[in-house]
Amino acid sequence: MSTFFRNEAAPWEELGDGIRRKIVAHTPQLMSVLVHFDKGAIGTPHAHEVHDQIAYVVAGAFEVEIDGVKQTLRAGDAFLAAHGSRHGVVALEPGSTLLDQFSPRREDYL
Repeated sequence: MSTFFRNEAAPWEELGDGIRRKIVAHTPQLMSVLVHFDKGAIGTPHAHEVHDQIAYVVAGAFEVEIDGVKQTLRAGDAFLAAHGSRHGVVALEPGSTLLDQFSPRREDYL
């Protein structure tokens, strides 16, 4: 992994259903990932066994649900999904983007 991230040089990984991601940087303890959503795309509710996650809304808006509590978050807002908490999102605007931070890094993304 490079010390510097150049957005224009990093290709998006298509995940399907209107979602794509690119890894910004990682160490064994920390990972940063950009995730871009088309309007209406769904980040299916799930929970992580070991990963804590902080997601910062870079652009657009999301309906976020964490452990049954829903809120609408917009650019500049964030949410914490500690390991074990059930969380998911729905993109409310075109081009909605999250910057996800994981600890430890997601080996399944590499």
